[in-house]
Amino acid sequence: MKWIVGLGNPGAQYEKTRHNIGFMAVNELGRRHGIDIKQSKCKALLGEGFISGHKVALIKPMTYMNLSGEAVRAYMDYYKVALEDMIVVYDDLDTELGRNRLRYQGSAGGHNGIKSLIQHTGTQTFNRIRMGISRPDPGHAVVDYVLSTFAKKDAALLQTSIDAACDAIEYSLDHSFEQTMAKFNG
Repeated sequence: MKWIVGLGNPGAQYEKTRHNIGFMAVNELGRRHGIDIKQSKCKALLGEGFISGHKVALIKPMTYMNLSGEAVRAYMDYYKVALEDMIVVYDDLDTELGRNRLRYQGSAGGHNGIKSLIQHTGTQTFNRIRMGISRPDPGHAVVDYVLSTFAKKDAALLQTSIDAACDAIEYSLDHSFEQTMAKFNG
């Protein structure tokens, strides 16, 4: 079983913020395939279903971003799933909005959600889709920027990024992550 973890913060006030682009992608994947992400378990909201004949779990940690690893570890321990079957989807300041970057290992790069995952899994090697949110203009605090909503003018680029992340996840179910990176990192 593949398990897809979208990173974000719980609560209506964060729903449309840049930091929640991972939640947005997982929500879209659920919408595409009729998977409700509503079961509360393992410090997360879960939804299970099938995509192209593959059983998948869609997961949104409810621990707030900085503690995302707690939910991932709880899910791993409870369901005895392999880390190799996980894909994490999250926001990336170093990639421009509308573009995504797929990787299978690396440091947290300053992302507190990924720091937490590395801390709780004990490795930097796991599949990830970094969804670009661009950097704030000089003089703007990063924390305020990631917790702000996307501008209306960015709606098309945001949707492009979400769709591309979902397409990559769907493709990865029938292909290796290396093949998926080759196709979607372009």
